[in-house]
Formats: sequence, structure tokens, C-alpha cells
Amino acid sequence: MVTAFGVLAGAALAGAAPAGAVPAGRRISPGVTYRQFDVEAAAGPAHVHLLTVDLADPHVRVDLLYPGVVAARATVAGMADAAGALAGVNGDFFNITETQHPGVEATGASVGPAIADGQVLKAAVPGGQRFGPSLPPGTSTRDVFGVGTDRRARLDRLSLAGTVHTPEGTFPLKGLNQYALAENSIGAFTSRWGSASRMRAVCGTDTQRSAPCSTDTYAVKVRGGRVVSASHAPGSGAIPAGTTVLVGREEGARQLRKLSVGDAVSVTHRLVAASSGVPYAFAIGGFPVLRDGEELSGLDDATSAVRTAVGFNGGGRRLLIMALDGAAAYRTGMTVKEEADTMRSLGASNAFNLDGGGSTELVTRDDGAGAVTVRNHPSGGAERPVANGIGVFPAG
Repeated sequence: MVTAFGVLAGAALAGAAPAGAVPAGRRISPGVTYRQFDVEAAAGPAHVHLLTVDLADPHVRVDLLYPGVVAARATVAGMADAAGALAGVNGDFFNITETQHPGVEATGASVGPAIADGQVLKAAVPGGQRFGPSLPPGTSTRDVFGVGTDRRARLDRLSLAGTVHTPEGTFPLKGLNQYALAENSIGAFTSRWGSASRMRAVCGTDTQRSAPCSTDTYAVKVRGGRVVSASHAPGSGAIPAGTTVLVGREEGARQLRKLSVGDAVSVTHRLVAASSGVPYAFAIGGFPVLRDGEELSGLDDATSAVRTAVGFNGGGRRLLIMALDGAAAYRTGMTVKEEADTMRSLGASNAFNLDGGGSTELVTRDDGAGAVTVRNHPSGGAERPVANGIGVFPAG
């Protein structure tokens, strides 16, 4: 349809339900329902687009939408179409700009951990290196929303556990396919990273994203359990399958300089869950706003914006995926606290905030359609390429 923003596929906003009344919605596929309605917020009316997903239905599943590698971006619609998704929404905050580091390109990589189809893609950046609004007290870049192999949704925290074994000793691995590494650390980059420059990984500090890039860096390439090359710069370009690039900064660089071509090196890494013993089939970063029916303390109640959130109830069997509309009449959006209130009023016992503003986008696929339809109006006037998202897929 034609809007003030140009041509954008999507449902018309006319006929929205009165604030406080949630329409029955329409079935997208077995286990998936889509609806839209208004909610009154302090800054003005907000228009909600809501997907409900029944994970108890064996015909539907959720997984990560992403462009195929960590350091890349694509629109939600593009990722959903490429993956054959029934519906989708944008996901984690990401490395969107690098104005503080001249000559360093933004990678597009997400802030938090990511798991797709049961495979670990990346770990979380240090807290001071994140993009997005301030985190609520007690939360972390390691917080995730995920669905286990038991098909139940959870809020959890995923931490990297890894080692680098060398002839000189064993060192902790502090990064995996991250756009920012902790100071004095060693991080690993694999084929899942993509071809983007790894230079951004050594910029900033643990507490200040805009701090200068480190000049004390070193990188080694490991293939077949042996060092095959070394460099003073982190490097760029695609990494072949079966190859790992280790990047060190400060003390990490000093440890890597002890290695020579031909040395035996082995690298191990995994994400360890804080609260679940069930492996994750899918996980995405952001931050929690509602836990066990209670709002987190310290949620922002002053800044209104277009928001994206995901929540669940029914023991993690019923998902609620919410995206606000960014059309001019609704662009004031909600505060984070109002977002939590809204998710709870819709029945969520737990809820998780995702990237918002111009990134907020929700899509669905009509029965028999060859492509998804964008249901909300992105607030920037066009779809924004993002790092990842949540996809709803047919199963069985």
C-alpha cells in the first residue's frame, strides 16, 4: 500500500480495536495467530502488532533469523523470505555505527549471544561495548530469550566458556565471533563470523565503547590444530571452515606472540546457561523486562520509543511477539516500563526487550503467498537491515 513513507507492504491501520480490547486475530498457520490493536500510552496511542505462537503445536517452531553469518545485516523480510519463515520480527541490538573510530567499519554483528538451529554462533560483547538503551539494574549483555530442545521458551544468561591450549600454556578464551573483545583477552573468529574486518574487535574498552582502538594486537590463524600464519593486525576476509583466527589485545596479544608457525594449538568453546539444563535450539540477545509476572526494577519510565518485545506464558509453551507501529500517528511509542506493563496485560509472565526504533519490523506470510508482508510501518520510513531476528517456521 502507499503510505506517507512511500510504498510499503502491510496491513492498513484503519479499524484498529479500541484501546484495552484485543481482537481475536486471524490464523496465519497452525499454532500462529496475528492481530493488531491500539494501546493507550503516556505519550499517546501506540499501535500494537502481535503474533501468538503455540509451541505445543507440533506444526510450528521458532528459530533465529540471520543473514548466514554473524557480521552482516539484512531486512527482516529478506531474512524471512530466504529462510521460508511464516512470520518474523527483528532481534538483538547490533554494531550499527563506528563514528568514534575513523577508518573502522561497523560490522553489523549483534550485541548478545546467538544460537541458531542448536549451533552456537557467537558470545556477548563486554557491557561497556553494547549498543542500545541503558540496561535495567542486574541485567547483562549475556541475557537471552531462548527456546530449548524441549520446545519451551525461557529467559536465561549464556556465558562463554573456552580455552586456548598452546605449548606455552592454557589461556582462557574471552570472545567468540564478537565485534568487541574484553581488554587483555584472546578471542576466536570462525567461518560463522563472515568476511568483515576484525579490527573493530580491538577498539574501545570494557567500560567505554568510544575509547581508541588498541595498538597492541596480534592474530594467529589455526588450521588442523597448528598455527599456519601470524599477523600484528586482526585482519579481514572470509575464514574457511575448519580454520580459527585467534585475535589478542594487550596481554592476550603478548601471549599469542609466543606462538610460531607449526605450533600445536587447540581451541574449545561453548555457551554455558545460568539456569537451564536443557540445550538451546535457539537463543537471541536483548534484556529482560518481566520475570515470573513481576517487572524488573529500574525500568525506564521516561523515554518513549517504538519497541519490539517477546514474551511467554504457559510454562514457556505460548509465545507473544510484539512490534509497535512506527507510522507518524503512533511514533511516540512506549517507555520500557509501559512495554512490560503491556506484555503482562496480554498474558505474558516473562518478557524480553529487543531492538526498537527504526529496527522494529514484524512480517507475516499469507497463505499461499510467495513472500512475506511487512505488517507495521518502520519508523525510519523503510526497512532497516538488522543483525538478526526471531523467525516462526512450519515444522513437521
